[in-house]
Amino acid sequence: MKIAVIGTGYVGLVAGTCFADTGNQVVCVDVDAAKVEALRAGKIPIYEPGLEELVRRNVAEERLSFTTDTVDAVQKSLVVFIAVGTPAGEDGSSDLSYVLGAARAIGRAMNGFKVIVDKSTVPVGTARLVRDAVRGETTHPFDVVSNPEFLKEGAAIDDFMKPDRVVVGCDDPRTAELMKELYAPFVRTGKPILVMDVASAELTKYAANAMLATRISFMNEVACLCEKLGADVNLVRQGVGLDARIGMPFLFPGIGYGGSCFPKDIKALVRTARGVGYDFRILEAVEDVNENQKGWALRKVDQHFGSSPGGKSLAGRTIGVWGLSFKPQTDDMREAPSIVVVEGLLARGATVRVCDPEAIHEAKRHFGDRVSYHKKQYDAIDGADALVLCTEWNEFRHPDFDRIQSLLKTPVVFDGRNVWCNNRLPERGFTYHAVGIPFREAKR
Repeated sequence: MKIAVIGTGYVGLVAGTCFADTGNQVVCVDVDAAKVEALRAGKIPIYEPGLEELVRRNVAEERLSFTTDTVDAVQKSLVVFIAVGTPAGEDGSSDLSYVLGAARAIGRAMNGFKVIVDKSTVPVGTARLVRDAVRGETTHPFDVVSNPEFLKEGAAIDDFMKPDRVVVGCDDPRTAELMKELYAPFVRTGKPILVMDVASAELTKYAANAMLATRISFMNEVACLCEKLGADVNLVRQGVGLDARIGMPFLFPGIGYGGSCFPKDIKALVRTARGVGYDFRILEAVEDVNENQKGWALRKVDQHFGSSPGGKSLAGRTIGVWGLSFKPQTDDMREAPSIVVVEGLLARGATVRVCDPEAIHEAKRHFGDRVSYHKKQYDAIDGADALVLCTEWNEFRHPDFDRIQSLLKTPVVFDGRNVWCNNRLPERGFTYHAVGIPFREAKR
């Protein structure tokens, strides 16, 4: 099948590459000529495990190509995916200007029937707006489909190739059959292709992310209660998560969620609800809990060092921070808890030294020259007063604790992801702070 993908961001690049890898002829379109040239040369603008190799292979085998020519790409394709950004506005609503701009460009380029697929995360009613935008530019027939993505950054290739489900929102049975044909190679193990009305498909993505975000914030609330009651959130999590009706995934306590999806989608769904006169109080609470949880490490630092948000109470102190991306296996720092942590430490006058395997270039956009950057994790804590863990990259899970202890001025650790709970750090001389775990002072 001949496919055009408008937008070479995270979703567009992954989707286009995976469709090409199953034998389709795919052309990805972007207005950024420099980005297109880089992609043609095999340079990937994002960090996603396995993507670079997959792009290079499909470009070499001439199934995948990149262009700035929207007209040519649309005219040569039957299916055209819209995979451009939908940034959140100040009121939390989704900015659809890029989506509708792409829709109008597709309409102007059309030379016959096309299936136009909304792959971007968009609020209910967007398909109708896309249909109106295209219809204003062409008299050719077309259909508009909602096909939300459910990709996890760091595991996007596997998620696309082996989806839990494929959601297709459309009104025409013939278009539904075409979409089933397109996705057939990815659901050979029996995973369902769910065909539904467009509005339901559009809402499904937001509802799924809202549920996952709610689980995270719920467990963080439980963790806060555990700290006050002297209970251990790890044990509580097991007791709750082993209930088959609940399950373990997304019940990990920590310093909050971030990224490009959950924060934006929660805000958008709350805004959508308000637009129809409904007060989505659970999600408003989820958002509040998450923002509060991002300050966990700062509250623990203040408690330990006697510092405070005002003034320069950490002046003369050096804090090492491991992990900057909002989660492992990505370089994405959008809404990352580490931003709150680092900015809070700087505001208190601390010298901050940071380390991340992939997100250093992104961190420089946020912090500039206000922090020092280290590719090697132990360099970031050499001579520091404490270590704060913000992101649970694999290389941070089983570090050399003897080396950490020798490098830190005082062996104080703030574990924002609870990855070292079972390492008996207090017995090894560390003062150990974890989320929802009773405080453990170093044993001398």
